[in-house]
Amino acid sequence: MSVSGMSQMCGVANKVIFFSSLNKISFYYKYFIMKHYHIISRVAIYLLSIVLIIFGIFHFLYPRDLLVYVPQFLVGGITWAYIVGGAFILVGLSFMTNQFVKFTSYLLAVLLIIFILTIHLPNYLNAGDKEMRQFALINLLKDTAIVGFALHIAASAYHQHFHLEDSD
Repeated sequence: MSVSGMSQMCGVANKVIFFSSLNKISFYYKYFIMKHYHIISRVAIYLLSIVLIIFGIFHFLYPRDLLVYVPQFLVGGITWAYIVGGAFILVGLSFMTNQFVKFTSYLLAVLLIIFILTIHLPNYLNAGDKEMRQFALINLLKDTAIVGFALHIAASAYHQHFHLEDSD
């Protein structure tokens, strides 16, 4: 056998070993690492669900305390506390039951972005007291973090389509 024939055989053997190793790594990743990732993701989503349901219940129990956060230009006043409370509860239940997750994740993200722009940012910029300014900043950052998590949940809900496009 010639030297070039030998090097070709070694090249083929190296490729077989390389791809065989990739298959083993892929198998390990798919069945061991991703399996635990899925469990951890579900626990995180359940924790968010519980927090959202508690927020929603708080909106129903203490709507007058939340009325100060409703922007003046919105008509309806205290009704908005009930609407937001209901939305939080529905999103939390959606996440727990794994139904309409993509839709409710985007709904939560939009709702919180509206809160950030109409409540927390103006409160932060216009607060005269240092403590109120810090409180507004904490709420702004908290809602921004939840928006990021909601968008991640929506992107991960690949099996739940809006049926608006063919690929997701």
